[in-house]
Amino acid sequence: MPEPKPNPWPAPLPYAGKNEVRFHNRVFVHFSGCDYFRLARDPRLAAAAKKTLAETGLNVSASRLTTGNREVYLQLEAALAKFFHAGAALIVSDGYLAPLAAAQALAGRFTHAFVDERSHNALLDAARMLDCPVIKFPHRDAAALKKLLQKCGRNARALILTDGMFSGDGAVAPLRAYLKILPRPGLILVDDAHGAGVVGRTGQGSLEHAGVGRERIIQCGTLSKALGAFGGVVLSSVAVREQIMAHSRSFVGTTPLPPPLAGAALASVKILSRDTARRKRLFANLSWLRTRLRTAGWEIAETPGAIVRLPDLSDAEAARLKKNLLAAGIYPPFVKYGAVARGTFRFVISSEHTRAQLNKLAGVLGHFISTAR
Repeated sequence: MPEPKPNPWPAPLPYAGKNEVRFHNRVFVHFSGCDYFRLARDPRLAAAAKKTLAETGLNVSASRLTTGNREVYLQLEAALAKFFHAGAALIVSDGYLAPLAAAQALAGRFTHAFVDERSHNALLDAARMLDCPVIKFPHRDAAALKKLLQKCGRNARALILTDGMFSGDGAVAPLRAYLKILPRPGLILVDDAHGAGVVGRTGQGSLEHAGVGRERIIQCGTLSKALGAFGGVVLSSVAVREQIMAHSRSFVGTTPLPPPLAGAALASVKILSRDTARRKRLFANLSWLRTRLRTAGWEIAETPGAIVRLPDLSDAEAARLKKNLLAAGIYPPFVKYGAVARGTFRFVISSEHTRAQLNKLAGVLGHFISTAR
């Protein structure tokens, strides 16, 4: 008989508390996932979803351009446009679809597309819809991108596609530098799934962090990370919003996100608009942990995102650190991204992690590096 195939799925990790998960019948502190403000299980979002469910039902069963539009969608888009100081907002079924919907509307307008080599797969798929050559450029390298742009000729119309905040280590794209080198007809399409709600002075994302306007940038995001709900959003001018509604097949031909999730997202936007203390706690936690780890001897990058990525370890070192973390009651956040062969430890910090939990993590990592020298 043939041997059974290995299960491709990671083990289920049911929540056992605000910052804890259950794994193999034990409870572990959780430093994974991207629920930066722990809003995904906030009772106010659940109450908003329940209220919307009672009013609208679970599903609209049609596209928004036929009979599937609802008031809660319009309310959510208005709230998102206000929060992010955008001309317009358009919600889509999920965050992955946001850059695809924008790219479909922009197809045929550009002669060249340039994609950061470490961009999310959503941007790579979006670039294929632009009906033009797609060129990868070195990660966050404005100088290299400038040379590539110069090779395209004086009449080139370029679109740059990049993550706003890169989920691997919390680094952000140098948007101001890209705007300086981008020929005037060009645009930048930013997938800000991890940056929106987190980075920037008020959480407006990578554009606010870079101090740039929206005139030549389309910002895409998800409602499932900082906002703790579900769905995607394109933040743009009114004109681009209308182009997506008219020409994007993925928008025109899909059923929108269930109204209860839109109701939950609307509640989340209101919470983040008022509760500025969450962002302060988030970055206080991040700063405290990074300081402790650097004092212990770790080389930790100073990135805007609330992510602590450890330097690459050997297979033996990684196995030993996993064992140490599990023994201390911490679930090991060892991840692999894309085609990268070697995994890495990537700790996502939350506004709701307690100082005791952060101290436990710092202690395990400090002991590990002291014994590895």
